[in-house]
Amino acid sequence: MDGSKYRTNKDQKSLLGRFLLILGMLFFLMYFVMGMAIIFWKDIPIEMPKPYRIAFGLLLIVYSFFRFIRFIKKDQQ
Repeated sequence: MDGSKYRTNKDQKSLLGRFLLILGMLFFLMYFVMGMAIIFWKDIPIEMPKPYRIAFGLLLIVYSFFRFIRFIKKDQQ
């Protein structure tokens, strides 16, 4: 048994491909954590009413998932 039937047809990612994968995941996490921090951080240094803070945090979280979905679709091609 050579194990070839267990391999996928995808080629290994190049160094640039791996770097972009890590960078994409890093930005997804950055936007998600930033959105959560804006919503739940009580003493945020930005003066913003609570409804606007929640709306801005939710916008960042939705944007992070939008980027993640686009990233996954692009990665599967």
